[in-house]
Amino acid sequence: MALSPENLGKAVASLALSVAQPKNEFIRDSVIQRFEFTYELAWKAIRKQLIEEIGELSADVLSRKDLFRKALQQRIILDFDAWVLFHEARNSTSHNYNEANAERVYQVALKFLPEAQRLLLLLKERGWCDVAESKLS
Repeated sequence: MALSPENLGKAVASLALSVAQPKNEFIRDSVIQRFEFTYELAWKAIRKQLIEEIGELSADVLSRKDLFRKALQQRIILDFDAWVLFHEARNSTSHNYNEANAERVYQVALKFLPEAQRLLLLLKERGWCDVAESKLS
């Protein structure tokens, strides 16, 4: 799925829908999968916003942690440690899937949802939707 404001919004809404369901093994797994997908779109949206604000050359050379540090400086995100946690949880799903890890990632996904919703609102306030839509046309 291409990075667009619409797709990020759909991913956040999909995660919210999954989180709202009564928890069982299948819902937990659904939340984790939707977290993975939404996180990927979210960090790429952060990167895209940084490119708009600081330029592509600067954003291209940043590690993920440095990207989050710069996003914190630009007030795109408000909690650096949370975004590092989200990144680590996302990485752990591709390396090790067991019950304990699944439960841990599920709990991280619950913390991620409001941050993703806040990010989406911030990006809309900063005109990301307008910029992205005009570039897609």
